[in-house]
Amino acid sequence: MQWFRKCRLQCLVKLTVIVGSLGLLSLIIKVNTGNGSTHILNYDWLEYTDADGGPERACNCSAILQGDEEAVRQAKILTITKEFRKSIQIPDDFYTSEAQDCRRFKLKRKYLTMPLSKEEEDFPLAFSIIVHHKVQNFERLLRAIYAPHNIYCIHVDQKSAVSVVSAIKAITSCFPNIFLAKRTESVTYASWSRVQADLNCMADLYNSSIKWKYFINLCGQDFPLKTNLEIVRMLRSFKGENSLESEKMSEGKKERVNNVFKIVDGHPKKTGEKKEKPPFDLPILSGSAYIVVNRGYIRSVLEDSRIQTLIEWAKDTYSPDEFLWATIQRMPGIPGSRWPHVKHDMTDLNSHARLVKWQWHEGPQGSLEAAYPKCEGTHNRGICVYGAGDLPWLLEHHHLFANKFDTDFDAIAVYCLEKYLRQKALSDLQSITLFPLKMW
Repeated sequence: MQWFRKCRLQCLVKLTVIVGSLGLLSLIIKVNTGNGSTHILNYDWLEYTDADGGPERACNCSAILQGDEEAVRQAKILTITKEFRKSIQIPDDFYTSEAQDCRRFKLKRKYLTMPLSKEEEDFPLAFSIIVHHKVQNFERLLRAIYAPHNIYCIHVDQKSAVSVVSAIKAITSCFPNIFLAKRTESVTYASWSRVQADLNCMADLYNSSIKWKYFINLCGQDFPLKTNLEIVRMLRSFKGENSLESEKMSEGKKERVNNVFKIVDGHPKKTGEKKEKPPFDLPILSGSAYIVVNRGYIRSVLEDSRIQTLIEWAKDTYSPDEFLWATIQRMPGIPGSRWPHVKHDMTDLNSHARLVKWQWHEGPQGSLEAAYPKCEGTHNRGICVYGAGDLPWLLEHHHLFANKFDTDFDAIAVYCLEKYLRQKALSDLQSITLFPLKMW
């Protein structure tokens, strides 16, 4: 790096890199030799441009993100046209084929294959992603959260189509820090298998060589609302605490833990047998399948004998993922936990794990009876599948991720959000002190 030593304060260096048939890629760097730091001003080849989009590029993302009603209306019209809906479909074998040339795949899809800052590299994260279909959703989620210093466990449902499994295997094989879960489950909605899938990834991630700081679990229809740097800075501010929904269980949900359930014809059904009381007289609390927890929490899940007893007790309940993590979070002695007193309850809107619009909590803008405005998309199992019109509301919140997104229904919502996040990640580099780039 002789030129670093010769360069004067605030000198500007421009490099041009030729990468096969992909054309010229420029890298601009500003070097401050006074303290030996390097500041990235621009990664031209990592920016998302209109040329990177499909038919979604016809919309005005800037106006949509600012809540422009006409831009949102035009986006809605576009998403319902037959030609648009057909043209946004990407077959699974596209990814299988493209990922045969890993180097080209990562360049073409603009993955961030180098750390953007030392701050991020020094705070690695662990992700588990549970997938059973919609490879396009999965790949765009993966690209949005990918960083070379993080680690990713992908659990593919045993029932998934062969084309889905092949595509995801091809994609993940291109990255040394992404792997498929060693043990997979045939996941049944609202059953223990959903928890077991996460447990499998938790064990694989905990036993990996990367000493990550926090664990975040996702499904294929999640999408981030923050850049990796924003996530890291937020988690640092937690000072070891966890963030997940954990509150008193409503009367309507108590039948889930007061009765024994068995899988019948692919669905959990009540057997008529009553459940025994929870072990250790634990208060069973209500929560979500999605969590943001520190490494010590995961160690406790895998090794604490109290939790192992609770796990065995929970296996024949209904939707155990919606109370197990919340209950563990309130057990004394669990790293990052909160005391079980009601004063320490945390709702989904107050936690950071996942922003969800439930249909029965929606209402007109400004309504005192509603928790949030009406869904601008559609609903699936009472959950809003976000449309482009939901983006301004989503970005107002502190949550790290949101659910649900579906490129089959509204690809514009995903397209505009991923463009926004990439632009923010690259613009934030101007104020970050970096180490010498490893690509050199």
